[in-house]
Amino acid sequence: MKHSSTISESGSLIRRSLFLVVLVLLTLGNLFTLFRGLSAPHAMDQAQIAREFSRGNGLITKVIRPLDYDKNTEHQKRVIPFTNYKDTYHSPLNPLLLSAIFKMIGADDAKKWTMSEKEIVFPLDRVVAAVSTICFLLSIGVTYLLVLRIFDSKIAEVTAVLMLFCQTFWDYSLSGLPQMLMLLFFTSGIYFVYRAIEDSKQDRIPMSSAIIAGVFFTLLAMTHYLTVWIALGYIIFAAIAFRPRGVVSVSILVILIIPSVFVMLRNYGISGTPFGAAFYNLYNGIGGDKESFALRSTVPPDLINRGFFFTILRSFLIQTTDIIPFLGGIIVAPLFFLSLLHPFKSPSIATFRWALLCMFGISALGLAFYGVNSDNLDPNQTHLLFAPIMTAYGLAFISILWNKLPIVISAPMIRNLHHVIIVIICALPLILALPYQIKIGLYRKDIGGIPQWPPYFAPVQNLGLNKWISDSQLCVTDQPWATAWYADRISIWLPPTSKDFIELQSTADSLETPISGILISPSSHSMELISKVSDEYKDFYSLILDGQVLAATGQNDKYISREDPKIREIMVRYPYSYPLVFNDMIYYSDRTLTSQSE
Repeated sequence: MKHSSTISESGSLIRRSLFLVVLVLLTLGNLFTLFRGLSAPHAMDQAQIAREFSRGNGLITKVIRPLDYDKNTEHQKRVIPFTNYKDTYHSPLNPLLLSAIFKMIGADDAKKWTMSEKEIVFPLDRVVAAVSTICFLLSIGVTYLLVLRIFDSKIAEVTAVLMLFCQTFWDYSLSGLPQMLMLLFFTSGIYFVYRAIEDSKQDRIPMSSAIIAGVFFTLLAMTHYLTVWIALGYIIFAAIAFRPRGVVSVSILVILIIPSVFVMLRNYGISGTPFGAAFYNLYNGIGGDKESFALRSTVPPDLINRGFFFTILRSFLIQTTDIIPFLGGIIVAPLFFLSLLHPFKSPSIATFRWALLCMFGISALGLAFYGVNSDNLDPNQTHLLFAPIMTAYGLAFISILWNKLPIVISAPMIRNLHHVIIVIICALPLILALPYQIKIGLYRKDIGGIPQWPPYFAPVQNLGLNKWISDSQLCVTDQPWATAWYADRISIWLPPTSKDFIELQSTADSLETPISGILISPSSHSMELISKVSDEYKDFYSLILDGQVLAATGQNDKYISREDPKIREIMVRYPYSYPLVFNDMIYYSDRTLTSQSE
């Protein structure tokens, strides 16, 4: 018996050591050799807000959304300066966390973090990704402790391994989006939800654990407003499951409301609505995926149209049919829903499933209104938070069925074979992608990697636009988040009509913060179908296509935008054209630039 126990302990030690080695290698590899810079607009946007906060400027933004600016001006009944413009679009907690890190490393001083001539990847991109990755690794640890408490060490270990080898988790970690911070808060929250359920089943008052869970869900809601739906799901469950009935749920609701009131009062003072610019996120869902167009317009399209119910139904169907991608591509995670049919012997394990289902269901309802997509790094992706714990339930369910098979009963040596198969299948996307990523990373290791091109190329903004545009000037662009982050300059999102542009230009002139130029990048002309580009950019369609026409004709002086009567008045003011990255990124300036490095 002692010999068998020693072998088991040695095997466990070897597995954990190997796990830590792989964890360190993947972390260092992804943050250095394989890292290509931030890839998500919302990540850059929150990062530049964080940098402003670290400078002592408060939650201000250098990204100007025309609709938001117009509504704020209308509410405040004054011409609002583009400088020190207050942000009401993003949840505050992730920028606040990043601002603390930026302050510690001196990132509030842009000169200290200017790119060198040989660098391709912006150094602060790596810092943002590192913070997100650390949150991810901490989430693995909290998930392990939670699953160990619910099931056993074997399922906890396999769940941790599946998280580590999940390509989707790494994609979100390196994107800089707040999903990994959200995952840490959510996992910590449900850890205390489970403890509260244990207390309840043992006839103890679950107040303390339930309240701590409520604090974590409040932090989660302050990291992404859409997770308020998850918190509401928890409040509904607490009202039903915990005694004294109503007391726990009301206490949690109060905890959630207190910080929310401060945020809503601030938003109301700025925009006239408690939800601020975040309200327009509804255009991603019931608005028919028109958020970007709405935010760029001073007169947005109708939010609710005759296809309202069809849009809601379509969103529900997307969440159902794409459930595996939404849960990180971990094939056993959706089996959580089948585990609801299994009579687990432990009352705590059985009840905890319904808490998770309640939170997931209410969250899915919210996403039906706000919209979500599994095809890319959608900032509204909240289903991913449920993937680890649902994976644990799926593994437990599979293990119960597997161990009842006659072949497994007669051959105990294959008792863990299903775990090996599941890990291999789920790890394949990451394993198959690694050789190519390593090849790309090593190919240009002398310059710190390959950028996220298209559409982002940090050097031309950090070393170019930053010097061409002064602090008191503005830039109009189709990727304002990148210009604000890399160039550290105030950027207006290119509106769809010349009328809106001219009004913004006139306002900027009156405030003595003139528009110095227009930057066009692959964010507009290379990321969507041509027909959609036409619908999105309307009067500026010819400007968007300038680079493509130049490349097709080989005539480097034939800019079709200058012949377009719809924007001729605008282009006269910006007569100088400078291709920055071939003809894919062009800067239209109001003056001659003697050098693209000045």
